[in-house]
Amino acid sequence: MKFGVPLGLLHPDAWKDVAVAADELGFESVWLPEHLVFATDLSLAVYPGTSDPGITPGTPLFDAPAYLCWLAAFTSRVKLGTAVQLLALRHPFVSARAFATLDVVSGGRAVCGVGAGWYRGEWDAAGIPFETRGARLDEAIAVVRRLWSEPVVAHDGRFYSFPEVAFEPKPVQRRLPVLAGGESAAALRRAARLCDGWISMPHTLESIKPQLDRLGGGVPVTAHAYGLGPPEEVAAWAALGVERLIVRPWTRRRDAVAALTAFAGRYGVGGT
Repeated sequence: MKFGVPLGLLHPDAWKDVAVAADELGFESVWLPEHLVFATDLSLAVYPGTSDPGITPGTPLFDAPAYLCWLAAFTSRVKLGTAVQLLALRHPFVSARAFATLDVVSGGRAVCGVGAGWYRGEWDAAGIPFETRGARLDEAIAVVRRLWSEPVVAHDGRFYSFPEVAFEPKPVQRRLPVLAGGESAAALRRAARLCDGWISMPHTLESIKPQLDRLGGGVPVTAHAYGLGPPEEVAAWAALGVERLIVRPWTRRRDAVAALTAFAGRYGVGGT
């Protein structure tokens, strides 16, 4: 089993120290979330399945691939992923350039986790129709894959059109992995048909099973498992087809590095 660390659940002041610790301890990956902007109108921010706003407008936001580029300079092995990037809020040129840059400066450690998004406010603020976000994302994935792999690319699609262009440098990875987040039927189809795997929302061993049944077999799964049980439970996740667990073994920011160290020893992360 591969283990990842969700940096976004910590104050940004702790991200560097935790990423370095994860790298040294043998964790496989670190992950940053992403939003482009928060609107102050909270009527647009009710998180699906709840009655409460899912955002706080004053929360600091960072460009995730850019921040991961900075973390790449302090790490040598750990993969650097987004969970998840709102790829379709930008032109594919911008997204493709950001992740290609991350992959080059990190020596081939980028993971492009993408999602259609749930928060209408930032789509309205950007002037992009919220209702088209899924279709835009599907087209954007196709475009960035071509930019990352083909010598020259021209495109004439529903949302993006451009004449023949060159795009260099290519990513270090021959196929920079794109993982789809989200748990709607469309998101699960996207993971299975267009992407290299699926990233779940936070789940327990029991709560993730219906989503895996809908996803079908043969799709690599990354699961957020913040309430992971004893080490013996890891085999049960693996039996379901989960290949990566994103874990949060700390309860307070100041304890994060110590908690990661203890977790690595208890769960045999990196062979410890």
